[in-house]
Amino acid sequence: MTTISDQTTTLPADHPKVAFGKTGLLLVNLGTPDAPDTRSVRRYLKEFLSDRRVVEIPSIVWQPILRGIILNTRPRKSAEAYSLVWTEEGSPLAVHTRDQAHALQKRLGEGVMVDWAMRYGNPSVASRINRLKDAGCERILVAPLYPQFSGATTASVHDAVFDAVAAMRWHPALRFLPPYHDDDAYIAALKDSVEAGLASLDFEPDAIIASFHGMPQRTLELGDPYHCHCQKTARLLSEAMGRELTIAFQSRFGPAKWLEPATDTILESLPGQGKKNVAIFAPGFSSDCLETCEELAIRGEEQFTEAGGEKFAYIPCLNASEGSINMLETLIRREMSGWI
Repeated sequence: MTTISDQTTTLPADHPKVAFGKTGLLLVNLGTPDAPDTRSVRRYLKEFLSDRRVVEIPSIVWQPILRGIILNTRPRKSAEAYSLVWTEEGSPLAVHTRDQAHALQKRLGEGVMVDWAMRYGNPSVASRINRLKDAGCERILVAPLYPQFSGATTASVHDAVFDAVAAMRWHPALRFLPPYHDDDAYIAALKDSVEAGLASLDFEPDAIIASFHGMPQRTLELGDPYHCHCQKTARLLSEAMGRELTIAFQSRFGPAKWLEPATDTILESLPGQGKKNVAIFAPGFSSDCLETCEELAIRGEEQFTEAGGEKFAYIPCLNASEGSINMLETLIRREMSGWI
């Protein structure tokens, strides 16, 4: 007599092999074009600026502006900026995110399959979710590498993941790394990184600027917690270091009012206040990218010196440093509790 047990364990000879029993980790960062050329940048910007989380303007109004003006003017300028920071291995953001994934794979071992993706551009979130699932990952922790939560960043990653699994017949159990803007491990990693950067300088800064990516002021008024998260990060870091930090917001885009004070305005005003030696860092970025390597380290220095500044230093992001990987491992193991 055939038992139920026999029926469930005996498979037909032609049954396809199905991988199962694994746990996955997907690191997700903002995105990058495939190459520092106008065509690639245009394709990337079209995807990025078409996200309703990023631009909260009705499509019927926004899309003609995007397609008729922005995508015909901005890609060439952005491609020139990317060409200044592009490496032999590719975009700085992609290289650092990949290195973080590789380092975490070594830390977490064979019990966890680690991969990485970009919210906009390649590798896409959908392709990597499918890759982890096909490899047998029945549980996946998605880690948006944004310390401070915003609808335009963290929530957009959530959207991409949900869109990917919506197309599946069945999908893995999912968890998401929460924002870690005030986590002790993150603040400690920032403190060690910034203090090491300051110790390497041949001058004493008159001002230390913590530059966060900007957001339209309207996002704050609509209840987005991003501005508050940035303020708390800076306050906790300042207290941990025992030093005053100047908070600023960079990357303004378009005519709308953005969070203030603006980084470029701060850099241009400091020399007139007698503060001619400056160090700047970007605690809201987990990895160096166009906005840090070009906007801060290159254009920021030009703006500062043209305004009368004398010494300028950019302190790199955490990237795949040992302190960064220690911090990420702590957060990830905590969120994978019960899985590994």
